[in-house]
Amino acid sequence: MGWVDTHCHLQLDRRPPETLLEGVDWVVVPGIDAESSEAAIALADAFPDRVVAACGVHPHNADRWGEEQDRIASLAVRAAAVGETGLDYYRDLAPRSMQRSAFAAHIRLALDLDKPLVVHCRDAFADVHRMLEETAAGPRTVMHCWTGGRKWTRRFLDLGVTFSFAGPLTYPNARDLRRAAEIVPPDRVVVETDTPYLTPQPHRGEPNRPAWVGLVGEELARIWGAEPEEVARLTSSKAEQIFGGPRR
Repeated sequence: MGWVDTHCHLQLDRRPPETLLEGVDWVVVPGIDAESSEAAIALADAFPDRVVAACGVHPHNADRWGEEQDRIASLAVRAAAVGETGLDYYRDLAPRSMQRSAFAAHIRLALDLDKPLVVHCRDAFADVHRMLEETAAGPRTVMHCWTGGRKWTRRFLDLGVTFSFAGPLTYPNARDLRRAAEIVPPDRVVVETDTPYLTPQPHRGEPNRPAWVGLVGEELARIWGAEPEEVARLTSSKAEQIFGGPRR
């Protein structure tokens, strides 16, 4: 079994998607607004055996939720998941109150549609944890590009979430993140690239690509003392369990 990249923005990358899909079994392409969510659906239609889509509004764009929520709700019916959504208190590109309101609406949409939820969390662990706990949405939630330390990792483990590790796990200064990964059960993990962002070592400085998801998986293998092939099997099986996999 090969690797599955559970979070890559092929629709935001100018390189041909058929080239980017080389070297990986299949991918999840999340939207960050209505336009990119429509593009994600189009990619899933164009590559039905390689791509599944998620539809949502990124917290950076939460001030658009009011005007885009109907389109997102309609698109999400055809998608494998709801998102990318969540909270970002690091950049604060949208007012926090709007971020929380949009995130709450995404949670409700995912629960209503019985679909997984793809969550972005940056410097907002307490509020994301609280909102997932209050709605009992944790067991269907994927924490995209998890960067929490051991304390928050333990707390989110209790919610039943799945942790998605990305390029930062491979960075030399990511000691705390690697220590957090040590305590996550392998059956609660998927891997991602966030293409074209967050390129793993040793390719930092280059645009990311889905095929490099294996570098994240190999780092997990080192952390867990496992074989990369076993990590590929575990994470790819978990991805299929969550997202259903592409249309074969």
